Amino acid sequence: MIVITRLDGSTLVVNADLIETVEHRGDTVVTLVSGTRFVVRDSVQEIIDAVVRFRSGVLHAVESQIGRAHV
Repeated sequence: MIVITRLDGSTLVVNADLIETVEHRGDTVVTLVSGTRFVVRDSVQEIIDAVVRFRSGVLHAVESQIGRAHV
């Protein structure tokens, strides 16, 4: 899950796995696989960075669990 900020300043938590596209059209538009779109304050790069951090955290947690299973 990542946190993004709508234009009105409210935050929204989005399942990073459901993001289909992120594009810059003056504002940043996040489109989910369902077709739902959000116009947000975050830049495209900020969203990419948030998704990478989220996925890295997931991989780290899995690697930690695997390491513990082999002890």
